[in-house]
This record gives sequence, C-alpha cells and structure tokens, in this order.
Amino acid sequence: MGYWIQGYAMTDYSNITVKPRSKIRDVWDQFKRHKGALFGALVFLIIVFSVILGPFLWPFEANAIDIRSRNQGPSFSHPFGTDQLGRDTLARMLAGGRTSIAVGLCAMVLTIFLGTFIGVTAGFYKKLDGPLMRLTDLFLSLPLLPLLLVMMLLFREPLSTAYGPERGMFILIVFAIGITSWMPTARIVRADVLALKEREFVLAAIASGSSNSLVVRRHILPNVLSPILVSATLAIANGIITESALSFLGLGFPPDFPTWGRLLNDAVDYLQQYPERVFWPGLCISLTVLSVSYLGDGLRDALDPRMRRR
Repeated sequence: MGYWIQGYAMTDYSNITVKPRSKIRDVWDQFKRHKGALFGALVFLIIVFSVILGPFLWPFEANAIDIRSRNQGPSFSHPFGTDQLGRDTLARMLAGGRTSIAVGLCAMVLTIFLGTFIGVTAGFYKKLDGPLMRLTDLFLSLPLLPLLLVMMLLFREPLSTAYGPERGMFILIVFAIGITSWMPTARIVRADVLALKEREFVLAAIASGSSNSLVVRRHILPNVLSPILVSATLAIANGIITESALSFLGLGFPPDFPTWGRLLNDAVDYLQQYPERVFWPGLCISLTVLSVSYLGDGLRDALDPRMRRR
C-alpha cells in the first residue's frame, strides 16, 4: 500500500515481514566456506561407500587363498597386488576398511555417550562435580597404551569364548577405546553446562518448577550439541588410530580377519621386498583420519556463532 505526503508518493513497509534465516542454513553457509572441510567430507564419504559397497562389487574374496598367485605386484586383475598367500590386497583393504571404520564409529558412540553423561552430570549437579572431575583426572593420568594392552590380555580369551573370536574382539576393542577416550569430551561439556546453568532461560525454567531432567533435556543438551558434534568427529579418528595400533601390535583381531592395522602387521616381514603392502593401508588410515579431522574443523567453525558473524 502507498500514501501521499506533500505531493510525493510514499510506500508503506509496515506490513512487510522479513523471514528469519534458518540456523541450519547459516551453519551450512559457514561450512561451505571451509574448503578443507568440504574436501574432508567428500573423501570420508568416498571411503565409507567404498568399504561398504566394494566387497559386493569386487570379484575376489578377502580371505580367498591362491598360492599360485602369491606375492604378485600390481596388475590389471590385482590392482594392489597379492600377499604371501595369494589373497587379493584390494579385497582385503575393502574388508579391513569396513572393520576399522565400524570400530571407529562404535567407539565414537560410546565415547560421546560417556563424555556427555559425565560432563552434563558434573556441570549441572554441584555435589557430583568434585567426585566426577577427580575421576576424570584419574583416567587422564593413566598411561593409555599400557592400559589398553592389559585390557586386551585380560579380556581377550573370555570374550572370544563367549561371543566368538571376531565379535568378541570387536566388543573388547570398542569398549577399551570408549572407556579410555571420554575424558576430553566430559571436560568440554562440563564447561559449557556450567556457563549455561547461569543463563536466564535456564534459571526461569528452574523457577517455573520444571524438573532437573526436563531442564537438562530441553535446555541444556540442545545448547551443548555443537561441541559434542566436534568431539564426535575427533573420536572417530582416535578410534581408527587406536584400533590400527592394537592390530599392528598383534593384539587386535585374528589374523584371518583383516583390518587396516592387521594388514600393516602382516606387511612388516615383507617390507623390503614389497613396500607397497605397507603403503596402501597406511595411506587409507592417513586419508580417513585427515578427512575426519578436517570435517571436525569445519563443523567447529560452522557451529561457532562468532565465526558466522564474520
């Protein structure tokens, strides 16, 4: 609508409403600016889809032995060559990647669950803050690698007997990584909860008679989601590296169950004759960890309101 003032036509803008921008769109716009994060997300998705679909599309089985084809170099039929038993290296890489990434994802879920639960509990309930933080400090002070080795040696046989060699080791490795990796997440979440607890909307919810569990679910957890997502990406990388280290030391999955770390372990004896056997699994581990790290950096910048204002 318009109106006239002293011979001039004026436009009435009072009825025009500006649609607010979506927070998800703001996060995506900021994430797109981080070229490394886009590259990392693309590489990680390619690796994930390759290890999921590859074993169904590639004609060779990961554990199919062909002595006549052993120790072959790269060729058209075996692009990555074969190992000392004639098993196709590419097929073992795809099968091993599926296991390594599955361990990383499952360990991430356990790590984030423990870290978030302890961090929220310590930050929201003042009486539990001291004991839970001393527990966190205790776990941080423990030597990680010796603790993992002791856990592997103590619980390998019972779990393998109860659930089978592969499933038992999967449960043990995921549990071992998760139980030793939750501390940084707990500290980050606790610091955010301590700051949120003094905000007006949280104090108003408490004053209105809302239960503590309702306040945590409705007001605390949604506002600590950003650091949790960033910690999740770092936990995936940590899980893959830790599983690869354990398998490389011979304390991971059985020899006939390929993982990237196990492939590195098998290739050590043939390092001088066939160095490419170490190169391929090492490259996959490095690319996966690097892509997840870049993805975490991009999420951190995209979820930070101060970065979105630039």
